[in-house]
Amino acid sequence: MSWLFVGLQALLPHHLLGRLVYALSRTRRPWLKDLLIARFVQHYQPRLSEALQPDARAYDSFNAFFTRALRADARPIDPNPARLLSPCDGVLSNCGRVDGQKLLQAKGRFYTLSELLADAGEWTHAFSGGEYATFYLAPSNYHRVHMPLSGRLRAAWHVPGRLFSVNSTTAARVPRLFARNERVVCAFDGERGPFAVVLVGALFVGSMSTVWHGQITPLRTHSALVGIRLLQPATDCDLWQPRGAELGRFNMGSTVLLLLPPAGVHWDVALKDGAPVAVGQGLGSLPA
Repeated sequence: MSWLFVGLQALLPHHLLGRLVYALSRTRRPWLKDLLIARFVQHYQPRLSEALQPDARAYDSFNAFFTRALRADARPIDPNPARLLSPCDGVLSNCGRVDGQKLLQAKGRFYTLSELLADAGEWTHAFSGGEYATFYLAPSNYHRVHMPLSGRLRAAWHVPGRLFSVNSTTAARVPRLFARNERVVCAFDGERGPFAVVLVGALFVGSMSTVWHGQITPLRTHSALVGIRLLQPATDCDLWQPRGAELGRFNMGSTVLLLLPPAGVHWDVALKDGAPVAVGQGLGSLPA
């Protein structure tokens, strides 16, 4: 059945579906947005008690509900500045060392840094042999992405691609999944070296945005027909952000990848693949 699920995805008009979901999720018709939110709450049972606005009916659209802010005390940040933070809520799919340029996607499946970063030579070189972590966000998770370390945005770019689902079933079946899906790469200069956060789109992900660029997707033109775009930040925004600050967000479930240089972090021994993680949770210690 997993082969059938993946095979059907290959036939779907990914970007058309994404644009339809984008429009539907932003409708302000009370009866429709309330119906969408109620069905979602019933099916996924998100923890609304953590939300800054716990009343699901108070949101003016499904997207406003889906990307809801949390209470200030809902995600305490590891106070030690020498600790690497989880950039998102979700599940840690895997973490460890980049084998040359190879990153593990799922058992027996790999992809390369140059594929993921779309041949961005300077950054591919910076992270070759480095450290990485992959996080899967389910629909019920909090969907804002935060800074794992303090840093200054050096470069950002949008890479067009498909929008396959990024769940474990698809990751185990689709070769080079994260290097094939549409994605936004944000590369930083940190206090202890470079790092990058990659937002990977997925099936029904109607929108990706960052605090520097605003909405990046969806494009007006079919994404598959548009090449790699260098993203220019707004002139009035601060390129430096502290650890734990909001970085961006996306609609529906997706994946975040974190890239660090060689010896960029000592992962916690207790950290296991498949473990749930939360924004602000310490994942490892930075080298002295």
